[in-house]
Amino acid sequence: MRLSVSHFRFPISGKVRPMGTPVNRLKRLAFSAAIATIAVLGGLPAGPTPARADNDVIRITEAQVPMSRSVELGVSKSIVIELPRDVSDVLVSNPEVADAVVRTSRRVFIVGVEAGATNVFLFDAGQNQIAVLNINVSRDTTSVAERIRSLMPDATISVEGVGDGVVLRGRVANAAEARTALDIAARLVGGEQNVVNALEIAGTDQVFLRVTIAEIQRSVLRQLGINLGNFSTGASPITRVIGGGASASLLSVNPFAVAGQALSESYLDLSWSAFHARIQAMEQEGVVRTLAEPTLSAVSGESARFLAGGEFPVPVGRDSQGNIIIEFKPFGVGLSFTPVVLSEDRISLAVETEVSELTADGGFTLSGAGGDTLTIPGLRVRRANTTVELPSGGALVMAGLIDQRLRQTISGLPGLRELPILGALFRSRDYQASETELVIFLTPYLVRPTSPDQLVRPDDDFRSADDLSTIFLDRLQDRYGVGGARPDGAYHGHFGFIIQ
Repeated sequence: MRLSVSHFRFPISGKVRPMGTPVNRLKRLAFSAAIATIAVLGGLPAGPTPARADNDVIRITEAQVPMSRSVELGVSKSIVIELPRDVSDVLVSNPEVADAVVRTSRRVFIVGVEAGATNVFLFDAGQNQIAVLNINVSRDTTSVAERIRSLMPDATISVEGVGDGVVLRGRVANAAEARTALDIAARLVGGEQNVVNALEIAGTDQVFLRVTIAEIQRSVLRQLGINLGNFSTGASPITRVIGGGASASLLSVNPFAVAGQALSESYLDLSWSAFHARIQAMEQEGVVRTLAEPTLSAVSGESARFLAGGEFPVPVGRDSQGNIIIEFKPFGVGLSFTPVVLSEDRISLAVETEVSELTADGGFTLSGAGGDTLTIPGLRVRRANTTVELPSGGALVMAGLIDQRLRQTISGLPGLRELPILGALFRSRDYQASETELVIFLTPYLVRPTSPDQLVRPDDDFRSADDLSTIFLDRLQDRYGVGGARPDGAYHGHFGFIIQ
C-alpha cells in the first residue's frame, strides 16, 4: 500500500484546487503524516461501507447526497468522512481553523487546527456537491472531563468546549465541589476566565441569618464642690478692711473638670458674719440597655443588606453660588452579609453589622454670618466586620467588648485644699465611672420556602378599639376572648395578659 502525505492537490478526475495556503503547509504536512501512519498501523479501509455515524467516522450514503451536517471537533483532533462516490474537489473556507486531508478518493480526514468555525465543501468529478460540513473547532474537553471524573468520582459533571474555553454543566452536592471543579478546569484551560461555571448545587442554598446585639452601659457621676465668695449678686469676692488702709478679698470657685459643668443648678448657701459659702453636691447613676436582633435571608453567593433607622443631613461644602451642599448619613441597625453554603454542615459568612445612634457627644455647632447656627449631632457607632464558618443552627460570638472607665478630678487652692478637715472648704471633687459590655451573636440557618399560612405577622390578632371604648374606657386596643362557660378543673401551664 503506497502512502502519500501531500494533500494540497491530488490527481483525481476533474478540476484540481489547492488545499490551503503555504503558511499552514508545514502544519498540514505534520497532520497528514500522522494520519498516514494511523492508516498503515490501523488498516483503515479505502472503500465506502454501509451508512452509519459515530464519534470518529461519518459515513455518507448515496441517498444522503447532498448532505449538510454540523461537526464538533477538538483542537488537534480529527474525524473521518467516508463518501459514496469519488471526490474531486475539497474546499475549506478557513484553513486556519480546520484542515482537510484526502487519503483516497472516497475518504477524507478533517483535522481541527485552532478554535473557531469553518465550512468544508466536497464535490465529485461532475462538480456536484456531495456534502457540506459545518465545522466548529473548540478546545478539547476530554482531558478536562477525565481529570474531573478521576478527582471527583461522585459528582455528575460534563465538560463542553466553547471557543478557547469550556463550560461545566451538571449537579454537585455543595458549593465546595463546584469550586473544586472550577479550579481543576481553570488549571487545564489557562485560567478561570476560560471557564463558564453552569453547575447546579443540589443542597439547600438559602441562608437565614439572625444577629443578636446586646449591650449594657452603667455610669456613675458624683460632684461635691464648696465655693467661697459672695454669690448673692453673682460670683464676687468677699472684701474686708483689715486696717491701716489695707483690705483682703476672697473668692474660690472650683470647676467640675470631668463633666465640664455642674449636673444641676441646685446649691446650698451658708452665711456667717463675713463668711459666705456655696455648696453643690449631686450624684447621678444611669443604666442603658440596647438590644437589637436584625434578621436577613440571602441565596448562597449573593449579598443582602438591611437597615432599620434613618438618615440625618450633614453639610459637606458649598456650590459655586454659595449654597450649602447636604449629604445624608444613615444611622440605626444595619446588617449586611454574604453567605456561601459549603456543605449541609458548613456555611461561610462574610458579615458586617452596625448599631448607631445620634448623640450630643462629638457634635458641633456652626455659626453663620447672620447669627444663625447649625448643630450637627455626633454618631455613636458599634460596628463589626468578619468572615466566619458555622453549621446550620450553630451560634458564635462574633464580637465582644468590656469597657471600664474611671475619671476623678480634685480642684482647689494649693496648700489650703490639703489641710485636714478644713481643706474640704477649699476644694471640689468630680468623679465619673462607666462600664460597657457589648456582645454580638451570629446564628445562621439553612431554610426552605414554606406556605404563607405558616407565617405569623406582627399585626396578627390586633384590633383597634372603637370610639366608645377609647373615649370612656381609655383603650387603644380592643379586648376580646372566647365566650362560653368556664371549663372545669385547673389550668397547668404558662398564661398571661396584655394591658394597653
